Amino acid sequence: MTASALEVARTGLEAQDTRMRVIANNLANVSTTAFKRDRANFATLAYQNTRVAGQQSTSDSDYATGLNVGTGVAIQSTTPLETQGTLNSTGNTLDMAIQGDGFFQVQMPDGSTGYTRAGNFSMSSQGQIVTSQGYVLQPPITIPPGSQSVTIGTDGTVSAVTPGAAAPTQLGQITTATFTNPAGLQTSSDNFLMETGASGPPQVAVAGLTGHGTIAQGMLEQSNVNVVQEMVDMIDCQRSYEINSKMISSVDDMLKNANQTIS
Repeated sequence: MTASALEVARTGLEAQDTRMRVIANNLANVSTTAFKRDRANFATLAYQNTRVAGQQSTSDSDYATGLNVGTGVAIQSTTPLETQGTLNSTGNTLDMAIQGDGFFQVQMPDGSTGYTRAGNFSMSSQGQIVTSQGYVLQPPITIPPGSQSVTIGTDGTVSAVTPGAAAPTQLGQITTATFTNPAGLQTSSDNFLMETGASGPPQVAVAGLTGHGTIAQGMLEQSNVNVVQEMVDMIDCQRSYEINSKMISSVDDMLKNANQTIS
């Protein structure tokens, strides 16, 4: 039994270490545009069922309760919390934030589509709206050289006063993608998310339609990390780690005492 207790405590240490990594990543990305904090989800490991409830105890009676001994804990998954981050004004023409549900679509180097809520876009040498890595926003929109007064409507309509024109010209329209299960998207680097079987296929539509948020020009969504909450979680994680460490020390003392007694 003591050896089993050591193993259970070890799983507790590993689970809390992983949880601390999740918290550390949240805090590290507190200033990352549109970052969504993760939550670590715990799950029990398999139980050793020595006696099952309802099992016959005598010819005339059954056990009312069972004898089940747990074998520990593990991190089952991490869940991104999709709450809206605060929108901050930047004054940058090509900065955009989605107010509500939805993701910007970006063409990745391998030709696949990446999804992001980070709207800190720029203009390429060809006039296309791109991310800081140079990945083109989808559908692609090109701003002619010398254009002035570039505006982006709440529905994603991009307009500008082009050279030789007195009135604004519509250059294109930004669409957004939503997913049945956004928590099922695969997290990648550089603020990108990728479609998976769990997320379901993207539903692409004009911003502002049912289920799709609106676009705010000159704004950026901040991360939804609450530093105070993360610090509280960090202290709780540290205490849980210390308890499991204390368990290993206690069991070790019990084993030493048993060895001395037998000797």
